[in-house]
Amino acid sequence: MSILRSESLTRTYVSGGREITVLRDITFELPAGGFLAITGPSGSGKSTLLGLLAGLDRPTRGRVVLEGQDLSALGEDERARVRAEKVGFVFQSFHLIPTLTARENIQVPLEIQGRDGAERAEELLARVGLGDRGHHYPAQLSGGEQQRVAVARAFAHRPRILFADEPTGNLDAQNGANVIALLAELNQELATTLVLVTHDPELAARAGRVVRLRDGALVADSVAAAAGP
Repeated sequence: MSILRSESLTRTYVSGGREITVLRDITFELPAGGFLAITGPSGSGKSTLLGLLAGLDRPTRGRVVLEGQDLSALGEDERARVRAEKVGFVFQSFHLIPTLTARENIQVPLEIQGRDGAERAEELLARVGLGDRGHHYPAQLSGGEQQRVAVARAFAHRPRILFADEPTGNLDAQNGANVIALLAELNQELATTLVLVTHDPELAARAGRVVRLRDGALVADSVAAAAGP
């Protein structure tokens, strides 16, 4: 069953009186529970595509359908509600709230929904190997630990789909490998659909499917040769 569908997705901008096409006619479907890596050179439109798929931006033409709902037809408030209910995010630069502890950062998505996130936060801290670090603030954590907190936060409200933009980009090789393994394990265990933008060939190889962009166009769509955990 498809959870995400991109139909002739196109995004243009006007700069200096010229229309610039960042994405053109991107079409594909992703089944629920899938693990998709979006790759391509810098400037190929990867992050723009991720933003459109996640409902952070609206396409110039085409549409994005998430669990049967056309995100492109929704206003910003409606898209924000869908994101809060169904979508998780992991970013390259962690985006943790510096004045909150690791535990409190993980609780934020649940508190936004009016739910008590204390038990879920403890469960996820243990799951990402930080059970004894929950009282630490981001500045007291290493880069790898901060990204693990960010992954735990993204899974806190049990999203149907998680989007990640270069999640290993600010990490050294060992911490990057740890985060890759964690994302792959959670994809398998929780059946959360993953959509990742990455330059990391190891991360792309862990995905079940890889799409490649060049100059805003989809130029390859294939099953990864080494897919799986």
